[in-house]
Amino acid sequence: MSSIHEIVVATVAFFVLVGLMVIVHELGHFIVAKLLKVRVEAFSFGFGPRLFGFKYGETDYKVCLLPLGGFVKMTGENPGEGEPVDDPAAFSSHPRWQRMLIGVAGPISNFILAFVLMVFYFAAINEVPNIKTTTLEWVSPTSQAGQAKLQPGDVVTRFGNIDNPDFETFVDLAKRSPNQTLPIVVNRNGQSVPLTLSIPAGISTRGYDLSSVGIYIQIVQDPLKVDQLVAGAPAEKAGLHAGDTILAVDGHNFHTVDPLLDYLQAGKGNPITLTVQRDGVQIPPIVVHPALQDTQYKIGFAAVPPNDPPVHDKPMPLFTAMADSVDFCKVNSTLIIETISKIFAHKVSVKQLSGPVGIARMAGQAAEMEGWFPKFGLAAAISLNLGILNLLPFPILDGGMILFLLIESVLRHDINMLVKERIYQAAFVLILVFFAFVIFNDVTKLPIFSHLKP
Repeated sequence: MSSIHEIVVATVAFFVLVGLMVIVHELGHFIVAKLLKVRVEAFSFGFGPRLFGFKYGETDYKVCLLPLGGFVKMTGENPGEGEPVDDPAAFSSHPRWQRMLIGVAGPISNFILAFVLMVFYFAAINEVPNIKTTTLEWVSPTSQAGQAKLQPGDVVTRFGNIDNPDFETFVDLAKRSPNQTLPIVVNRNGQSVPLTLSIPAGISTRGYDLSSVGIYIQIVQDPLKVDQLVAGAPAEKAGLHAGDTILAVDGHNFHTVDPLLDYLQAGKGNPITLTVQRDGVQIPPIVVHPALQDTQYKIGFAAVPPNDPPVHDKPMPLFTAMADSVDFCKVNSTLIIETISKIFAHKVSVKQLSGPVGIARMAGQAAEMEGWFPKFGLAAAISLNLGILNLLPFPILDGGMILFLLIESVLRHDINMLVKERIYQAAFVLILVFFAFVIFNDVTKLPIFSHLKP
């Protein structure tokens, strides 16, 4: 794929994704403001000079020059700028609890969007891989699968009472059998090996993940390929380059990242030897020393998204789809909080953060990938984290406004306007500096710069 094609796809995907998130977020503020009879002067997609739009009633619906966000402008929202404060339709004239509702409505809209997107995906689509043979890519040594003596490379020829189960059948039977022990027969190097597998009570019910049992099924054929390297991480220090193909790790063939991560945890930080192909030529083995990052061993690279296997649709019943959507939202809603807490605890570098350029790359990759899950999953995950980000108690964000209103409710009077203005000005400068840093960090992680590294 050419660089120009990648840029065009990433740009279009980014603006479609951001446009959806912004409109839904601001629509939440707008609807609640209207319900509470607050006058809304403008509903804007983007910032800066007005490009086009129309006025309906008291509200100017417009598109502005800089499409990196949006806003709802309410009368009396900024009384320090000479706006009326005695107008009954003004934002500042309404009780603080109503103003908090308006503030929290945007993030809640993002949560609802994520939930609805995934309910639609699971209930109307729900792609299931067409994998005819169940081959174990990796088995966690200390898991139920490891205790059952299953091994990487085993091909399942019988599970329960089903002969030669395909991927879908194998996973479905495992998930329908919590707290049960099932017979399993595998083909190991041409020999038939009968075993038994205990299924735990708390087996995951989301998607087709059996990692809680210790099983990682091979779903793609291509080996791992390095997309980006974390600066200063073990992989870069050992000499791995962006674009390298990892043919084997200590002789094990890994095709996706999750089983490799589990393998690193099983190794407890022991050095690993990578068999690597670079520019079509196999180079001398690379020895990497995994580093412990927040209780997890990693080597510091992002893989190129694999080519997904053929799939078929298997829509879920509505209530099952809703349960899986809730599970998806729970798992993904904590990512930004975990990342921020790790940054403050110096367990993760701030360079790990992605801004508009990084999100655009992910959006472009999701748009190019086959199937609908990458698209729905990315949109839902970003919507969730956008909602959580806006609830952080930082001035300028919705959470900052809510925090001020809570403090004023406790004090029983408004905070001095001059103090508020100074806080918001300082916060605005910090946001600009942080935004500039994240964009610079995004740009330096682009492949063109990665290939320049020695």
